[in-house]
Amino acid sequence: MHSTNENRPMPRGMLCLQTIAMPADANPNGDIFGGWLVSQMDLAAGVAARIRAKGRTATVAIDAMVFLRPVKVGDIVGFYTDILSTGRSSMKILVEVWAVSDLTGVHTKLTEGLFTFVAINDQGNTRELSKH
Repeated sequence: MHSTNENRPMPRGMLCLQTIAMPADANPNGDIFGGWLVSQMDLAAGVAARIRAKGRTATVAIDAMVFLRPVKVGDIVGFYTDILSTGRSSMKILVEVWAVSDLTGVHTKLTEGLFTFVAINDQGNTRELSKH
């Protein structure tokens, strides 16, 4: 842990996606549209789901979404995932979105959401998750 982050909350899970918030994704006030953020979160959860399922997956639900702080143009945004539970074919995946300062290394939590994915076969039908 960096000394600048001592006693500060840190991201939970695996970094699955990192990008820079760009002007094309902003409203006139310079805040990033929530829809852009949700799509990036879905991509990050999809990476975690695909790795766990060892193959194709599909989003079946966004169970919860909490926007804590606005994302600004130029923010370096990291999407961290943690698989909270698995079923026969499904996975509940927590996605946390954090901005990280390129100057200080300090992380600030922006958003979190809970996504449900299922493992699917080549025909798009639900399949059993492979064992770890």
